Amino acid sequence: MSSKEELLQKLSDGVVEMEEDDVVKTAQEYLNAGYPAFDGIMEGLVDGMNRAGRLFEEEEYFVTDILLCSDAMYAGLDVLRPYLPDEEKGNRKKGIIGVVEGDTHDIGKNLVKIMLETAGFHILDLGRDVPLQKFVDSAKEEKADFICMSTLMTTTMNGMEEVINRLEKAGIRDKVKVMVGGGPVSQKYADKIGADGYSRNAAEAVKLAKKLLNIE
Repeated sequence: MSSKEELLQKLSDGVVEMEEDDVVKTAQEYLNAGYPAFDGIMEGLVDGMNRAGRLFEEEEYFVTDILLCSDAMYAGLDVLRPYLPDEEKGNRKKGIIGVVEGDTHDIGKNLVKIMLETAGFHILDLGRDVPLQKFVDSAKEEKADFICMSTLMTTTMNGMEEVINRLEKAGIRDKVKVMVGGGPVSQKYADKIGADGYSRNAAEAVKLAKKLLNIE
């Protein structure tokens, strides 16, 4: 029988190598050996996704590779997640993510969602071309800790500022952190509209979310 460390490494490698079937098989073997599901997710699947994220940053992996890695990771999650202790399921920070109204480019948003989920956040994906009020309504309904908005078009950037204004009018701006990103967006623009943070890419978005929510 493989040791816990060997199985964690196999889970991580399976995600990096986009081997969905191998990840499922290894996750089952890991559970059968009696090891904790939480460690398998964080030290196996998430570790693999983090490695894939670094390869993406170094331009060795492309968007399509990352999406295939995420398929492998989700396949492993489907096996391991039912075995999480209840406190691990319930202790996750909640985020809302979406592409602002008028823009249908969502590859970047999808990457950010994947990376946030692998880091342990609970993410509600509103999709693309999201009506501005929907960000506000969803944040209230879900009692979200943060909102992520993205766009690749300069013509829709102003929607981000409008969402922040509407959060203030709804009286929940101080309860929700706002993160923005996308091609035309910059730190300067984030500061101008009163967002809490800006990230250039998916890996940075995870670091930013943890920093804003004071997570180690």
